[in-house]
Amino acid sequence: MSTSTDRTIRDRLGVTPDAAAWCTIGEIPQPPTEVNRAAGSEALRPASMPPLGVLGVVLGTPLLYVGKLLGLVGAADEAVKRMLSTDGEQERHRAVKLDRKRRDAAIVELGLDETFDGAWNGAAGRFLLQWYSRSSHHQRLVALAGNRILLAAPPKRVSIRRDTLIQVVAEIPAEDAVLTDPLPEFENNRLLLRFKDGSWIRLTTEERRSELHAYLARQQQPGESTATEA
Repeated sequence: MSTSTDRTIRDRLGVTPDAAAWCTIGEIPQPPTEVNRAAGSEALRPASMPPLGVLGVVLGTPLLYVGKLLGLVGAADEAVKRMLSTDGEQERHRAVKLDRKRRDAAIVELGLDETFDGAWNGAAGRFLLQWYSRSSHHQRLVALAGNRILLAAPPKRVSIRRDTLIQVVAEIPAEDAVLTDPLPEFENNRLLLRFKDGSWIRLTTEERRSELHAYLARQQQPGESTATEA
């Protein structure tokens, strides 16, 4: 994050976080009727995109097609370069491709293509049922601040100025949950909000190897078990 963004976040949160990143979650599955009713039948989806955001999408759609075309041209150019590359370079390309396949296979194997562990009576499931009642915005700024995990967001969905409108919408003590990188051996954009009962919510960061990933990697001590092994 930029210095100005960091300063805005500090001012809005009232604390200087150890690390922070904007995250989203996947689509929340429909819970059993009785579970949903007991939770107050809160919204399970973010608010619709505001008019300004819709306008931005409409105006930006032609650019998406241009981007896709340039992407195809770039992919073709990359393929030609690989054909003409040295044996060493081709070996590196194969290694990268294999690494991506291994990462994608691990995501499926660990259930990281799901929004949460699936247990509605678990701490993660109960927390998930209140996710959008705290803010209808589709993202959360997840921040690690000492012995707390802070989740912040604008009160409602916005398309601009999200940093200047954030407020803390949930605060989780470290004894109740931890944030982990479930795939530390890969460059990835997934994190787990893992509660003490073993239940979890999968978070997706805006960028691979976000500030949170980097912070968690620094905290991982030699010889410690990884989240994958837990």
